[in-house]
Amino acid sequence: MIKAQNLVNYLASKNCLKIICGANNENYDEIKKIVALYSSAGCKFFDINASKEAILAAIEGLKYSNCYDSEHFICVSVGTKDDVHFKKCKINIDLCKKCGICQKVCPQSAIQGFKIDEKKCIGCLKCKNACPVGAVSDFCIEKDFDDYFDLFPLVDCVEYHISTPNPDEIMQKWHKLIENYKGLISICINRSIFDEKTTLDLIKKMIDIYPNSMIQADGKPMSGNNNEYNTTLQALAFADLILKSKINCPVFLSGGTNLKTKELLKLFSIDAAGISIGSYARKIVKDYINLDDFLQNKNKFNEALVIAKEFVLSVTS
Repeated sequence: MIKAQNLVNYLASKNCLKIICGANNENYDEIKKIVALYSSAGCKFFDINASKEAILAAIEGLKYSNCYDSEHFICVSVGTKDDVHFKKCKINIDLCKKCGICQKVCPQSAIQGFKIDEKKCIGCLKCKNACPVGAVSDFCIEKDFDDYFDLFPLVDCVEYHISTPNPDEIMQKWHKLIENYKGLISICINRSIFDEKTTLDLIKKMIDIYPNSMIQADGKPMSGNNNEYNTTLQALAFADLILKSKINCPVFLSGGTNLKTKELLKLFSIDAAGISIGSYARKIVKDYINLDDFLQNKNKFNEALVIAKEFVLSVTS
């Protein structure tokens, strides 16, 4: 109960930051390093893959930084069918021309020897979009909600990603989720799925059924790594729409988010609870995180910590 109330208080502070390790990221060593670094830098909230391995990796990261306590929070992501956050990519070697373009654009260093390591792939589709011969395709990792229930006692928040235009499926899984989880639920929804009225009516309906919720206004997923204004505009506009509709719950921004998001929130006086940042947060420390001995190499860790602290302070101040 104390930890749940601490999370509510944290959201009420309106200066929250959630680091997204990747809903589909099964690189558990990377998760441990990201959580260790950013919790050391002052971040309290982490979104990870919904697996026991990912949760244990995040806990190890928190323990590394002496932050495994009631003031730090772990969220796992689950989703509807064909959600973009749960995609993976693969290369058809018969079509591949071995040009190496896909390797250069992959933010996760998941492509080696013209083969994609599924554990590292987060489904950002950059390799697919960059391939000049169409040798890369994507597929979705499907899991039944029953597979997640044993994980729920280990976490502080569950994020429900909605990327299907089927309201019946959304509500069916929503009821199943709230029957089996009584903590904070983050409803991550993309504005492009429905028209504005349908989107707001759906959100209101879900929150009326289960008030212990927050909304994550998802703009353009996995696109904020270059820290540009343009990538974050959709999330800003969506968050503003939700807040003006007077839906009574905390609102986060995600999808294309970066340091520009905080700047624009202040400029346009959008009263969001916080920002979820993934691509950009991982990119700025990628070279350090990729070091095998990162957590043992104090010099390198401290170098990365300077970058991470500056980033966290920029988002939370």
